[in-house]
Amino acid sequence: MSVPDFPQYAGLPVLVTGGLGFIGSNVVRHLVGAGAKVTVVDNLNPQYGGNPFNLEGVRERVEVLVEDQGDEKAMRRIVPRFGHIFNLVGQVSHVDSMENPYGDLYTNVTAHIGLLEACRHENPQVKILFCGTRGQYGRPAKSPVDESAPIAPIDVNGINKHAGESYHLLYARTYGLRVCSLRLTNTYGPRHTMKTARQGVFAWFVRQALDGQTIRLFGGGEQLRDFNHVDDVCHALLLAMVRSEADGQVFNLGSREPVSLREVVQLIVRSAGSGQFAGVPYPPELKSIEIGDYIGDYGKILRVLGWEPAVPLEEGVRGTVAYYQAHRDHYWRPELYP
Repeated sequence: MSVPDFPQYAGLPVLVTGGLGFIGSNVVRHLVGAGAKVTVVDNLNPQYGGNPFNLEGVRERVEVLVEDQGDEKAMRRIVPRFGHIFNLVGQVSHVDSMENPYGDLYTNVTAHIGLLEACRHENPQVKILFCGTRGQYGRPAKSPVDESAPIAPIDVNGINKHAGESYHLLYARTYGLRVCSLRLTNTYGPRHTMKTARQGVFAWFVRQALDGQTIRLFGGGEQLRDFNHVDDVCHALLLAMVRSEADGQVFNLGSREPVSLREVVQLIVRSAGSGQFAGVPYPPELKSIEIGDYIGDYGKILRVLGWEPAVPLEEGVRGTVAYYQAHRDHYWRPELYP
């Protein structure tokens, strides 16, 4: 599983914020492979997914700055060196956003304003890639969901992610920054945090299966979802960064065939050779923010940039499970997650 070659990045100084996290570290690894000169900004907040091991094997080729993206003064020192910024800082837990809306607001909105203000003042020619979310659409009125669907978030996370995207697009219109947003669906693969189900159920399912536990499927697991392997997401991000047609645009990602959560769990258990699953009722705090089926329409990014998912789900699941089997000490150890 790999991203196509991108010779455009050879020798290019690139900044990746949130670069020790799940998607960020995978983007960094692909950029290093393409010959880019990569700098990472990450605040290593223990509540989120930053993990130095995620850069194992490429760390000596990456500059890592432990900084808070919301610190505009620090970002104003950093951003002038870069013409391309992958802005991958984010809080993704829907439940945490409801329990701590101020924390979600800071990570998904305020911290991004810090970066945008730094770029406005110090580097207005920069191009920024932002990651939105399917959660911006809320419960879809029709399926598949394209970019013209109503924005109707049903939780704090969806509201704040849409606000973060809107700020990026505003700064593009008003101050001339070049911006593109990709609205991600369910991204899975190596280097995800494994500390809690709140940061992504796929990774938690993998952990439970490898630990021989019973995976609880709320509502029986019949909900349909799109799953994208992180390599496919990296391909979309690297492609959108170097294509001028993406400037000012918003694109959905999606999969070729939606699958139920039950089917995904069956694949995980089979790949792990352990674990089991059982359907259970929804807890009230989750039922209220459950979106039901979600099937994304990625036709726009296919037409404009030629992107489409390439990693088959079964292959991706096997590779993900194998990664954690080989490296579980770097993701299971409790001291990694204070």
